[in-house]
Amino acid sequence: MRSKVLILIFIIIIISITFIWAEYQKTQSIKLDTVEVRDYQGQKLSSVNDFRENSIKGPQYINSSNYHLEVTGMVENPRNYTYDEVINRQSYEKVVTLHCVEGWDATILWKGILIYDLINDSKPLNGSNTVIFYAYDNYSTSFPLEYLRSNQIIMAYKMNNATIPPERGYPFQLVPETKWGYKWIKWITKIEITNNSSYQGYWESRGYSDSGDLDQNYLK
Repeated sequence: MRSKVLILIFIIIIISITFIWAEYQKTQSIKLDTVEVRDYQGQKLSSVNDFRENSIKGPQYINSSNYHLEVTGMVENPRNYTYDEVINRQSYEKVVTLHCVEGWDATILWKGILIYDLINDSKPLNGSNTVIFYAYDNYSTSFPLEYLRSNQIIMAYKMNNATIPPERGYPFQLVPETKWGYKWIKWITKIEITNNSSYQGYWESRGYSDSGDLDQNYLK
């Protein structure tokens, strides 16, 4: 009986330490590779530390030296890009606000590539209409192909002039303006072009809106 009590106490202590450490980590400022800007053309920007950690498995840490971004599916020319091959493409900047369903938001200067340009290089086949994004932590979400094209959506690798840190999605985070935060997939590793317009990603399969439009309720 005594041994069972000791084991129970030990388990409680371990759980408590784990919880305290997780809460401590949330309060720590993220170290950036350069000083982030907080003002852009007269517009005040949020800090990279103004985000809440709410990913499904916690921050992911990816080594860019062996990273590859796969573009596959209904395409004539499947591709496998290195990190450098992606960031050396034509870059674009946008100030966009992320709105989370939890009730907070953050306005950031994002720098990245036009995701449709990357997709178009693989030459989507006739009949393809949907793009599914997959992340290192097995998260996924999807968008109409036309949405990515017509809205000039970028896949960012910098925020506020600093390289996106691992806690925020390094190496790449999608910036789908007009969409709720759960559509802003981080740690992107694979892009699949398909004709499966009914695909449901992680949160969509759990009752969230497939479109994720800001002007609509995020729940189905």
